[in-house]
Parts: sequence; structure tokens; C-alpha cells
Amino acid sequence: MLTHLTINNYVLIETLDIDFAAGFSVMTGETGAGKSIILGALGLLAGGRADTGSIMPGAAKCTVEGFFNIDGYDLKNVFEENELDYEPTECILRREVSSNGKSRAFVNDSPVNVSALRQIALRLLDIHSQHSNLLLENPAFQLGIIDTVAGHQDLLNQYRECYARIVEAKRQLKELEENLAKRQSDEDYLRYQLDQLDEFKPQPDEDEELKQLQSALSHAEDIKVALSTIDALLNGNDNDDGVGSMGAIDALRRSSQTMQQIANVYPAIEEYLNRLESAVIEVKDIAGDIYSLAEDIEYNPARLQQVTERLDQLYSLEQKHHVGSSEELIVLAEDIRSRLDALTNSEDNIKALKQQIDEESEQAKRLAGKLSEGRIKASKQVEKLVAESITAMDMPAAIFKANIEKTEELLPTGMDNVTFLFSANKNMSPRPLAEVASGGEMSRVMLALKALTSKQMNLPTIIFDEIDTGVSGKVASSMAQIMAQMSSAGSQQVLAITHLPQIAAKGDAHYFVYKEDDGNRTLTHIKQLDQEGRITELAHMLSGNIVTDAAKENARQLLQGK
Repeated sequence: MLTHLTINNYVLIETLDIDFAAGFSVMTGETGAGKSIILGALGLLAGGRADTGSIMPGAAKCTVEGFFNIDGYDLKNVFEENELDYEPTECILRREVSSNGKSRAFVNDSPVNVSALRQIALRLLDIHSQHSNLLLENPAFQLGIIDTVAGHQDLLNQYRECYARIVEAKRQLKELEENLAKRQSDEDYLRYQLDQLDEFKPQPDEDEELKQLQSALSHAEDIKVALSTIDALLNGNDNDDGVGSMGAIDALRRSSQTMQQIANVYPAIEEYLNRLESAVIEVKDIAGDIYSLAEDIEYNPARLQQVTERLDQLYSLEQKHHVGSSEELIVLAEDIRSRLDALTNSEDNIKALKQQIDEESEQAKRLAGKLSEGRIKASKQVEKLVAESITAMDMPAAIFKANIEKTEELLPTGMDNVTFLFSANKNMSPRPLAEVASGGEMSRVMLALKALTSKQMNLPTIIFDEIDTGVSGKVASSMAQIMAQMSSAGSQQVLAITHLPQIAAKGDAHYFVYKEDDGNRTLTHIKQLDQEGRITELAHMLSGNIVTDAAKENARQLLQGK
């Protein structure tokens, strides 16, 4: 429970340090005194939106710090989930907002992100603002009430996980089916392209090889004459007169022999002899290769046409597919093949996803059935306890029903829709609460529901901000009694911000919010009232600015009657 609150430089609060008591406490003050400011600071502490407009003018930052006694509330798991050290007796939440717009959050002096602060604060503090009654119009809130009373959170989590898997599988299925439909529309064209490429069978480096071969075949006669000439020059040939002419090889060989004749008497020639002998060997090899090339070259118009046609087909395919080489055509063919294979894989994946959706849906329906059983049982309990509470709040003829309707389809929370039905009078059939309940009736129903669920949720602290809107007199006293009962076990702290003396008188502790003007600025303060202070404040609430003896006596009677 909230044991101490410190606020610095927040709106009209320069410095505030206040201890809070256990049990049922009340907070009062003139309209505009700053009760909503304190509530706003608590909201900031609970992870609410940070706003630099909340910083007191001239201050560098504002700070809100709350000290909570958490002994016996079993909060270790929420600390472990956020990787925070757990102190079993005390938790300190702090929020700082700087004038530069930066916000910082701390749990037990360890910096955390706001989501972690909010997650922990939700287990420590519930703030019921004046606008929270609107939640009663929300079907999701109504279902949440039933689920809280049913106490089947683990089962609900299992269902939500199963439902999330179904949603994801359906998303994937839709995506696959859309892609498959698009691919299937292109399938014939893809197969035509692949058949054309497979029939052509492009080879690596085929472009250059074909161009070289085409060039050789186109100039076969010229190449053969040139190679024959080279062969004659290297090996020699016979002249027309029958006298042989010397080729380059014979000339080199004779030169080598001549060098050998003088090598003994002229050693300097030895180096050139070795080089020349190497040259003879190299030229002989060249001559042999030239001869082979010359033998292989022949003028073949048919082969030339075949190569030219192959090269034309290759260029045509490259232009058609916007690529620049036979290697890219090979890659393209593999890509088309993969895309066609994906069609088959997609069909298999679609089949598997459909099977998964069917299996998960069956599991979800089983879980939803168990949720429905728990909700039906819990709805009876809610109807009974809310009826008892609103009867105690001066609505003896009121009827409250928690109507549960089964749905055909799976919903994120199961297969149930919950509608709270209400009638304030005997001769009226119950209708949806949001359609028929007045503001005061809404307040009483909401208080009854909060009294029921807060114990189920084991909340340390609950704050009601003017939940008494639209009620007065005897009803207000009954509402105060219910809030007091909520805290009577000692495990829950209840704080009610109120304008009604009947409620203020029921508190075990009374906090008074007021403003002071020092001539330069107006500041908000809070203090806990003693017995005489409570009598005076209650008398103000009863009679206005002029406090009469009769009003004080009435205030004393209210306090004694609590």
C-alpha cells in the first residue's frame, strides 16, 4: 500500500511530503484546490504520459516519488520479469520530468523504461477517475470483470496464445495464396521461357567462343594460306626448279653447328650456343603446332552457318531477357526453375497451414469452451454480489444481470460476448447498462464491481476520484460503507477523493487539500486533519463558508456514526 508520497515542482506543488495511513482514507478540499493535481502526480508515477507543462514555472524538473509497502502481495514475479532486484517489504517508484522534455523512471532507484514502471505500478495502484465509469459501456471491460472473478487468467493466456497462432497462420496463408495466384498466372509464360532456355542450353563463356569460331570459319582460306606460309618459312620447301630452300629451323641448326666448331677456341660463343639451341627447340615446337593448326583449318560453309545461327540465337535470347552474357542466361534459367519449384512448395505450405489452422482452431474451441464454463459460473457470482451491493446503496428494486452469449466464430478472448443488463425499477425489464443507467446508478454499479474485483486482483491500493458523482445523502453513506468494508480486512488501502461529507466522515484518516497565495504565486498543500480539523472541514462541507455551531454538531454526529 502507498505509505508515503513526495512531490516536487509539479504544477502548483512546490514541495509535498505526506504519509498515508492504511485502511480507508478520504481526501477533500475546495474545488480547484489541487486534488486533481495530486491525482495527476500519482498518474505520472503509475506510468502516465509525461508533459513538460506539468513542471512548475522556473523549475528545471519535477519529481514524484511513492513509497509502497508490498509485504504479502506476492510481487516477486513481476520484478523478476523486468530483471529488477526484489525487496519483499518495500518498493519505491520515482518519475522525473525535465524541462527539456526528457522523462526518467526508477524502481527502487534502478532506472527502468516507462513500460516496466507501468507494469509494476498496475500491481500496486488502481486509480479510478471520474471518467472511468465510461468503461462500463465497453463490452471488453465487462468481459474483463467476469474473467477477473472467474480467476482463469492462465487459461485465458493459453487461449490468447492459441488464437495468436491462428491469426498468424491465416496471415501467412493469405499471403501465400495471393502470391501463388499471381505466380500461377505467370506459370505458362515462365515454363515457356524455361523450355526455351533448356532447349538452347547456353554454356559458360559461349559468347566469346562462338565469336572466335565464327571469325576463324569466316577467314578459313586466308588463315590456312598464312599458316602454310609460316610452316614453309620455318621448315623450308622445294622451289619449282627442285632446289630446296632453307627454312628457319635449318638455318638455326646450321648456325648452332657452326658455333660448335669454334667453341673450343672461342669460349665466349658458349653462351650464345646454349641460347640458340633453346631457340631451335622452341621454334621446332612452334612449327609443329602451326602445322597442326594448318591441318585443322578448312573452309566449311555449313559449319560457319551453324555457328552463325547459334550466335544469333544467343544474342536474341540475351536481348529478350535483358542480359549481357551466356552466364547470365544460365543464372536466369535457374531462377525461373526455382520460381516454378516454389509453386509446388507453396501448394505444400498452403496445405500445411490449412491443417495447422484446423488443428489450432479445434484446440482454441476446446479452450474457449472451458473459458465459457468459468464465465457462466462467475457471472452468477457477479450478479449475486453486485445485487447485494446496489441494494445496500438504496436500490432495492434494481436488477443486474451479466448476460453471456455464445458466438459462432473465435474471438481474441474466446467465444463469448458479455453484456451487463440493468433495471432500476421493478416494472422495467433489464436492458444494456449503458443505455438505461443514470450517472448516479453507474457510480454505484461501478463501486460494486470494484469492490468485487479488487479483492480478486489483490490490489494493495485503490483510489476513487469522486465515484460519488450523482449521489448524495443516504446513498453516499452506503457507498462510503462499502469502501470502508473493502479496506476492513487490512490488506487493501482505499482512498476516496470526495465532495460529500457523508463519505468524508467514514474515513479512518482525512487529508485536506488547500491553496495558499503568498502574493507572488499560489501553491497547493495537503495535510492530515486531526479530530477538530475534521469537524471543521465537515462543517464547511455541510454548511458552506459560514460554519455554524449546528453544522459542527452535525459534523460530530457524522463522525460518531461512522
